[in-house]
Amino acid sequence: MTKLRLAIVGAGPAGIYAADILLKAERKFEVSIDLFERLPAPYGLVRYGVAPDHPRIKGIINALREVLDTGRIRLFGNVTFGRDITLDDLKHHYNAVIFSTGAVRDAGLDIPGIDLEGSYGAADFVSWYDGHPDYPREWPLEHREVAVIGNGNVALDVARTLAKHADDLLPTEIPANVYQGLRRSPVTDVHVFGRRGPAQVKFTPLELRELGEMRDVDMIVHDEDFDLDAASIAAIETNKQIFVLNKVLNSWRTREPKGASRRLHLHFWAKPLEVLGDDRVEGFRYERTKPDGVGGVVGTGEIREIPVQAVYRAVGYFGSPLEEIPFDDKRGVIPNREGQVIDDNHEQVHGVYATGWIKRGPVGLIGHTKSDAMETIRHVINDQANWWSPVSPSEESVVELLNQRGVKFTDLGGWQNLDQHELALGAAEGRTRIKVVPRDEMVEISRGVAAVPVR
Repeated sequence: MTKLRLAIVGAGPAGIYAADILLKAERKFEVSIDLFERLPAPYGLVRYGVAPDHPRIKGIINALREVLDTGRIRLFGNVTFGRDITLDDLKHHYNAVIFSTGAVRDAGLDIPGIDLEGSYGAADFVSWYDGHPDYPREWPLEHREVAVIGNGNVALDVARTLAKHADDLLPTEIPANVYQGLRRSPVTDVHVFGRRGPAQVKFTPLELRELGEMRDVDMIVHDEDFDLDAASIAAIETNKQIFVLNKVLNSWRTREPKGASRRLHLHFWAKPLEVLGDDRVEGFRYERTKPDGVGGVVGTGEIREIPVQAVYRAVGYFGSPLEEIPFDDKRGVIPNREGQVIDDNHEQVHGVYATGWIKRGPVGLIGHTKSDAMETIRHVINDQANWWSPVSPSEESVVELLNQRGVKFTDLGGWQNLDQHELALGAAEGRTRIKVVPRDEMVEISRGVAAVPVR
């Protein structure tokens, strides 16, 4: 009976869902799947891209854990594609590979001053407060007034984390160094700017509601932003999610500020023009916009400035190129047709597939990730004529290769060791979990070396 040896590079939701769907699919061949992940822990952006005070969203991890715990998928953590294992290696040991490496870089914002000191990408900040091992342990939280550019959930996560009192994050899995950094923050005002109006935001109702539930933080919205055009009114009347968002925003319009020590301001109809300052951020300049009647906005010519000492851009994520794999520099994705990777001549690259954000870009929720994976897996199943013919397909050969190269890889048992260690650290302080942040400590704990304390 034919056997498919499949490598999946990236152990976030997209990669794990792809593995699960393949194992459950009707097929006429056996399957052996190895997941390769550059971090010592799995789950990707669910572990390192979701704000720590979102336990319901992080509940997705429970579903992913169930897939891994079936024992039908091998996990190789702390293995970097292009360094520890190459495309030639994969061709030598597997029939095909699926890339599910996501999108973790910040999309750019081309305005003057965006590179000043004090201007940051939201993705970098998220990685810091989520304890990503490849980011610095410290973050410069010394600013009283901060701007966040963007009208999506990441912008709200960043704004909420900046405005929220650190002690209110203690019940979460926030790393100790992040708690200490946020605790010292002198922030008083966080301003969120979006180019369009309140009926065009990309927030989800849950994210928006959470802003108004923060202790000792006043929500500030402006009546001038709610002079809605016919298209906005129609959207509110016909779209349930937009209706709920509008209801939440309008409830804040009638709420009197309580003199809180911190304020979170929402500014709509605000097109970014320039980050002000000589050597470092001193302010933010924007143009008031208005609807153009066809779903977009046009400038009004009214220019405003607001003093801030830091700017966070949250205008989207962007994928990263992979060695020897085609890449679309404009879209930040691997070019593909329904998950089948294609080259510059639009020809299918044999044996190479993509799923998740590296396939379609950073849009959509978990449901989209599942449908993405189903589409890709359908082609993997039907593309047997395009599979590679590996010289050494045995499962043991991959372990031998990594050991020969001195790669300190972690496996599923190692992840379970680290998981239990983090839970124990949290239990000792009455919390759910405390993440281990340094990569070397994650690897040592995973591989059974004497556990070391979190610094």
